[in-house]
Amino acid sequence: MKVTLYRFIAMLLLVIPGLMATYGFLAMKDAWFAQFDQTAADPGILWGKMILGLILFGVGVAFIGGWIFFRDRKHNYVAPRFREKRKKG
Repeated sequence: MKVTLYRFIAMLLLVIPGLMATYGFLAMKDAWFAQFDQTAADPGILWGKMILGLILFGVGVAFIGGWIFFRDRKHNYVAPRFREKRKKG
């Protein structure tokens, strides 16, 4: 029972940043294409939504990328320059 709960929590730790990155991408897309809307009273880029989307996308991708990097580093799948330095002596 404990193992199932731990795996569920671990999956949530990856799903939540993935959803953040997805929402950030969609917010940036909406902000960009708002300038082409001819029916809007003030067509232009929605800068607040664009910056929020950029932050959410960056945080989500950085978290997932870092998780993959450290997992691969633990299993020794990375290039030699990214492997952990061993102390001499």
